[in-house]
Amino acid sequence: MTRLEIYCDGGCRGNQAEKNVGGWGAYLVWGEHEKELFGGERNTTNNKMELMGAIEGLRAIKNKNVPVDVYVDSAYVLNGITQWIFGWMKKGWVNSKKEPVANKELWQELLAQKNMFPDITFHKVKGHSTNAGNNKADELANRAMDMVLAGKL
Repeated sequence: MTRLEIYCDGGCRGNQAEKNVGGWGAYLVWGEHEKELFGGERNTTNNKMELMGAIEGLRAIKNKNVPVDVYVDSAYVLNGITQWIFGWMKKGWVNSKKEPVANKELWQELLAQKNMFPDITFHKVKGHSTNAGNNKADELANRAMDMVLAGKL
């Protein structure tokens, strides 16, 4: 059976500055079918945008029974959804430093989306490299940032 591929990326120009712009992109591929999704906002973080790319990519899939491969270039997203989240939940959403988990609501939403799929695997890819799908997701995230700055998104 064909697996649906989702390539996700997020970015933030001026990350951690008081004023910045962020964008996320999700590029979905199933056989010959492709779908491009993107969005962005002001005064956000890179990590939030990385999470939004994965969340919105999964939300866009109508048939939750299709096998899915999610490709991310963010170790934060990959480790968070495949490892850390289980400890956070057990410990009442505190991290290893005994501090509240950052982006808790986004992590909860990503987990909810992930749990809708009986066959889903997350993969790490190298960002800004030779992976065409990841490069497309990066392009979409940058398009979103440009559109936010231009007041078109």
